[in-house]
Amino acid sequence: MSTQATITKNGPIKIEGDFKVLDASGAAFTNAEGKPVYLCRCGLSSNKPFCDGSHSKQGFQSEVKAV
Repeated sequence: MSTQATITKNGPIKIEGDFKVLDASGAAFTNAEGKPVYLCRCGLSSNKPFCDGSHSKQGFQSEVKAV
């Protein structure tokens, strides 16, 4: 499966497919192979770069549409 990134309405970025998430030094985060990953978009997660649901508790709103 190719990699796909979906910007969810009022929520995180969902990444699916064959990918790695790396930190600034190039070290890979561990994630379950074949499972989607949700990256924080609101900046409120206590588990950055991953989403922990904080956006819903704080009322984060952002709807992105392709142009």
